[in-house]
Amino acid sequence: MDNPLWARTGRLIGFIARLDRIRIPLWMIGIVFFTFIVPPALSEMYGSQQDRDVMALTMANPAMLAMLGPGDLENYTVGAMTAHQMLLLTALVVGLMAILLVARHTRGDEEEGRLELIRSLPVGRLSWLNATLIVQIGVFTLLAMVTGFGLSMLGVESMDLEGSLLYGVVLGATGLVFTGVAVLFAQLSDSSRGTFGYSITVLMISYLVRALGDVGNETLSWLSPLGWVTKTGVYSTNHWGPVGLMAALALLLFIAAIGLNAIRDLDKGFMPTRSGRTHASRFLQSPIGLVFRLQRTAMFSWAIGIYVLGASYGSILGDLETFLGNNEILGQLMGEIEGVTLTDQFIAMLMTVMTLAATIPPMLAVHRFRSEEKKGLIEPLLGRAVSRSRLLGGYLVAAVLNGFMMFSLSALGLWSAGNASMENGLSFSTIYGAALAYYPAMLVMIGISILFAGCFPKLTNLNWLYLIYSFVVLYMGGLLQLPEWTKRITPYGYVPRAPLDEVAFLPLFVLGAIAIALIVAGFVGFRRRDIEAP
Repeated sequence: MDNPLWARTGRLIGFIARLDRIRIPLWMIGIVFFTFIVPPALSEMYGSQQDRDVMALTMANPAMLAMLGPGDLENYTVGAMTAHQMLLLTALVVGLMAILLVARHTRGDEEEGRLELIRSLPVGRLSWLNATLIVQIGVFTLLAMVTGFGLSMLGVESMDLEGSLLYGVVLGATGLVFTGVAVLFAQLSDSSRGTFGYSITVLMISYLVRALGDVGNETLSWLSPLGWVTKTGVYSTNHWGPVGLMAALALLLFIAAIGLNAIRDLDKGFMPTRSGRTHASRFLQSPIGLVFRLQRTAMFSWAIGIYVLGASYGSILGDLETFLGNNEILGQLMGEIEGVTLTDQFIAMLMTVMTLAATIPPMLAVHRFRSEEKKGLIEPLLGRAVSRSRLLGGYLVAAVLNGFMMFSLSALGLWSAGNASMENGLSFSTIYGAALAYYPAMLVMIGISILFAGCFPKLTNLNWLYLIYSFVVLYMGGLLQLPEWTKRITPYGYVPRAPLDEVAFLPLFVLGAIAIALIVAGFVGFRRRDIEAP
């Protein structure tokens, strides 16, 4: 007889797969597409081993080691180059994919009442959670197979079947690890916001611990699942041992989550929840105050993560100068830009990456408005003496201030750690000015989110695709030999890359004007449209 705890799990697997019939293929297509286009591009750009050896020299520095992890620089084939420059960053995206999918079908479904409705049917207590896990296992197994066999079929000489399969399996195992992380926090936390926040924090800490371990104490990187990703030596030594560690960790997380789910009550978590005040403060009685109160935990968590990210990159700038001084060939290569040091070039590159990361929290602040609308939580507010403009304005103010704080903290972290690690120090005004130049572009992204939330609420998530596109064309544009016009589609493509380029006022002013126009359009659309029913 079937275990009553697992009753109708098969039916629920099909139901979850149907709910994600668009979301999962989009994730898969995006990850596989960018994985497959890189090796042919590298083969074309670095056709000879001499060219690849020169590229290896530019990668042999602490900044790139912290960002991408170690690679086989002694035998820098196209396969080794692909694994070095793509595997860790792709694993980060896969981890994010796992967290988003799991949070949606665990705490997200509980908060919106769907799980209570399903549990009222003849299904087992653990059926929904087990169905979610089985779907994720199927998704990441499929991702591993498609990626592994697909890479081996590209016809690149240095990308053999074993290395390609290991590449795919590493991505699949990473997805399973962070599936376990998310499903565990879905039992510990009492909200989808907490599940997502804690899981993303673990993902960021894993990346930072790996970076610190790769640059300093190598033993430290073994404490991070993302450190295990780089230890596999894909297309060089092909170590399968770390994959076993990832599978074991994922299994332990699954078992712990299932055990906790079996003994907890619906809509409850194991982390204690503090009871609120009896009477609201004066600040909390305004829409802006309410928005800040609801988002303060997420803002605080992201602030710590963004500062640590900037500090982790700043801490290696001193070693970067030492490395340049001991490497005449690399000094000649990077010295082609007259009057610009290697440190300045890396600061410009890191500033782009950090600013794109700092754009995520303010976008989340606006997207929270869409989430509250779907749950029917803004209608009671609008039923009181609160206008639509004041309510949406509260989320706008939170996003604008959030974005300003995030890029400021990233610049402060980079400057403080870099100033401590370098003999001559860094100019705070130069670092902060370089970060400030990106603020109008960040406002454009906030404006697009406001426009979607106000006029086209069902399309709100498209802005995430736009942010991912911005990262790809700005960070990987040179690698993929993308034409210059592709950078002009994103607002970040118009930002001067200080301290390399001179900051011009006109493009920043135009970006600010576009942001204002988008925000105004969003407010007008929200005042005219109907509130969506939950």
